[in-house]
Amino acid sequence: MKHIQCIETILYVTNQQASAEFYERIFRKKADLNVAGMTEFRFSDYCKLGLMPSTGIVKILADKTPHPDKGNGIPRCELYFYVDNVRLEYDNAIEAGATLISAIEDRDWGDRACYFADLDGHIIAFAEKLDK
Repeated sequence: MKHIQCIETILYVTNQQASAEFYERIFRKKADLNVAGMTEFRFSDYCKLGLMPSTGIVKILADKTPHPDKGNGIPRCELYFYVDNVRLEYDNAIEAGATLISAIEDRDWGDRACYFADLDGHIIAFAEKLDK
């Protein structure tokens, strides 16, 4: 799919600043963009994560979908990050205040992974391949 230039996943958040600070701790880096209405973390030239206040997206969604805040705390997506050291990311997520969902375990799909929830209930997984 050469016509797609970049993937940006955008999470709708209740409190943009609190979520930006949380993800800065999770990623151990400052946001690449942090302005009213959008925070972005660039992982590569082709992949970014955005944080948008749910109050901002409702202007676009209008009355066509339920308000995102009605799903707050309910897992609505999963960010699955392959990392070099799952233990390091696990410890960092605990220190950053993420809610532990599932500790590090060998999974039957061939990964060693752990799961957390962010401030809005979005799921964050850190994984490494078992065949390393």
